[in-house]
Amino acid sequence: MKNRLLWTLWLIIAAGTVALFWVIDALKQRTEQQMSFIAEHHQVELLRYGAEAERVLLEDGEAALSVWLEKLQRDEHTWASVSTSSVAPLAGSYLSTQFLEGFRLGRNVEWKIHLYFKDNPIMDVPFADGQTHFLIQLPQRMRPGTYFPYAHLGIQIALPFVILCLVTWVLYRHVMRPLQQLERATRQFSDGQFDVRVKTLLGKRNDEITALAETFDQMAERTGNLVINQRQLLSDLSHELRTPLTRLDMAVDCFEEGVQTDSTIDRLRHESAVMRDLVDDALMLAWLNNENPRLTSDDFDLAELLSVICEDARFEYPDRHLDLLLPEQGLIQGSSQRALGQAVENIVRNALNHTPPGKSVTVALVLEADGYRVTVRDEGVGVPEHLLADIFRPFFRVDKSRTDSTQTALPVAGKKHGGFGLGLALARRQIAAVGGAVIAFNHQIAGSDRVAGLQIDIVLPTRW
Repeated sequence: MKNRLLWTLWLIIAAGTVALFWVIDALKQRTEQQMSFIAEHHQVELLRYGAEAERVLLEDGEAALSVWLEKLQRDEHTWASVSTSSVAPLAGSYLSTQFLEGFRLGRNVEWKIHLYFKDNPIMDVPFADGQTHFLIQLPQRMRPGTYFPYAHLGIQIALPFVILCLVTWVLYRHVMRPLQQLERATRQFSDGQFDVRVKTLLGKRNDEITALAETFDQMAERTGNLVINQRQLLSDLSHELRTPLTRLDMAVDCFEEGVQTDSTIDRLRHESAVMRDLVDDALMLAWLNNENPRLTSDDFDLAELLSVICEDARFEYPDRHLDLLLPEQGLIQGSSQRALGQAVENIVRNALNHTPPGKSVTVALVLEADGYRVTVRDEGVGVPEHLLADIFRPFFRVDKSRTDSTQTALPVAGKKHGGFGLGLALARRQIAAVGGAVIAFNHQIAGSDRVAGLQIDIVLPTRW
């Protein structure tokens, strides 16, 4: 679902608003309902007044009742009276039993009192004869809803304020908690913790902030890998440069001592070329890693490109057999002939370097459903299975102690000037830049578990 965070916020705000109005209305009605009835002890007291008025009238007469009423009115600061009721129907109509039983001159003490009326209601306590009624205007001290204005104020102002604060806190937690984790991860990343990730900290959450966390994780992974790779590349490059620099120093010492032979000059040329190729490859690899370019400028025939590369390789390695299996044509659109040619050349040279004299290297081009597959298979000693992924790392070399005792491990990758472990690493990045992928695995002798050499497959799209 798009805009998941928007929908979540909308749901929280809308639901919170509806809940707010519902709670306010429900509490207001409930509070008003509970505060609209005379307190039970006051009801008992009013009923007691009525019973006392009936007793005084029956035992002491109206004069005594008059004195008692005056004292009651004075004590309660209200009006009170004892009256009789006589209702006569007209036009031949009659009074129903229900009416006669429920007829009152005032309100029953159990009835609801309207809190919004200014004047206190008249309460009616009927005598036993049903015709005489004790009437009293409800004393102010007995009026219910004394604290209703304060309750009304709390319901209308305090309660909405609390609920809105709660909703705001929920929204803040929902939005800011992942942002705080992202901010913490950013600070850790800036401090050099390149393995920090945010997406896993968000659990099952899935919204725009999750997408931001995924973007951050991708950025952190790529940037962290770039920094680590550059540090490793710089360290390895400085290490690899020591050997040709040492040889150059030795050649310079020979010149200073007056020993100027053809071998010394050849050594200078060789080491200079080695260093130039090493620096060029390192700069190219660093550029590909940093920029992550998409090389899509050329349309060319892949079969023709492989043919030219293999022809040059046969000239450089006359003591190896190079078998070429190509279709008549292999058109590729939107690629880079230069980058792909350099990558294939490095892989083919790597295969020839690891193939003993008299053995064969096979280069084949096959058209598949979604592109091309270039296969380069040698007849060398292969690579230990757990190191197959590492041969594409810059300056990686297979440790001889890890290979079979009957085999001799040679440096992985390399160019015609010796091999520094950059060839396959550079080839993989160049192939990735044209939309392809490279895979390495050991191939075996048919019907046997014995390794017959290394095979590297290059998978390329016909158009990227």
